[in-house]
Amino acid sequence: MRTLGRRELGRALLARQMLLERASTTPEAAVSHLVGMQAQSPYAPYYGLWCRLQTFDPAALSAALTARRLLRVALIRSTIHLVTVADYAALRPWSQPALDRELNTAFKTPLADLDLAAVAAFGRDLLATRHLTPKELGTALHDHWPDRDPHALTTVVRNLVPLVQVPPRAIWGVGGTTRYATAADWTGVEPAGTFDAERIVLRYLAAFGPASINDCQTWSGRTRLRPVFESLRPSLAVFRDEHGVELFDLPDAPRPGADVPAPVRFLPEFDNLLASHADRTRVMSEEARKRVATRNGMYATLLVDGEVTGVWQLREGNLVIDPFRNLTAAERAEVDAEAARLLTLAAPGTNHDLRIRR
Repeated sequence: MRTLGRRELGRALLARQMLLERASTTPEAAVSHLVGMQAQSPYAPYYGLWCRLQTFDPAALSAALTARRLLRVALIRSTIHLVTVADYAALRPWSQPALDRELNTAFKTPLADLDLAAVAAFGRDLLATRHLTPKELGTALHDHWPDRDPHALTTVVRNLVPLVQVPPRAIWGVGGTTRYATAADWTGVEPAGTFDAERIVLRYLAAFGPASINDCQTWSGRTRLRPVFESLRPSLAVFRDEHGVELFDLPDAPRPGADVPAPVRFLPEFDNLLASHADRTRVMSEEARKRVATRNGMYATLLVDGEVTGVWQLREGNLVIDPFRNLTAAERAEVDAEAARLLTLAAPGTNHDLRIRR
């Protein structure tokens, strides 16, 4: 059983994520390949697709959202994901245990002895008549259950009834407050009654492999996936990492060598590249992970030579980069060039300022 080193695993992951070479494909095809994109920050998928695609026009993603071909809905790990309609239907039942777990842990006390199914049904009926903000939905639910916390009641509906955050939320250059519609009403498609665990695991490996069982469980928010992997084992390639952990992969998936160059990339907040493995050291050291983490997620990150090497943010059209180490002259030149392209996307036609605070 061959051992894959940390850099080999990193290069394989970057290749699957379209971060070694930008791909020539559409936003919808890319989102499908990535099994969705984490999207708590409404514009994060725009930057995530920009750094993955050869040609990316934000208007194309906005058009897919307004045409209801892509959705922003709570799915994997009970987080907002940008997905295709087909993946909303396929992944919602797979994601339901994580959504249930949130209700049973974070909201256990405020929801004690409450008929959650009745709350969900009431919320579904409300949203069938008009799109509501979370506050408006919570107020209407609180009027019916006055002894309960409005936010907790809203979360019941969010987690038991698939809700889409409808445009103009997350429309490039427009934006707007979150308003909910039920995904079934918005798309005309109900979530699947069951899920195909083996197919979802194979798709995970295509986008994130090679990976361990724990890696897949971290990505999915599910547990007890070993039987699924054991069923698939005869058709998979099996490796070990430097610590002896068993890794699974698709036999013909790309696994570039450790010496393959990895270009500078600017990843957005919450990018799934950094949230989909139990062991993230293939692209991010433990020290870097601590510096990237925030109370509610992670900062936008800078990749240099295939590893998280800093964080970045846009401030009124200006780009501020905080590297975790001194950059070499060649690295600085590459960062400058990629930063210029990023600023052209973020604030075209204006004067830009790039600040590297080190």
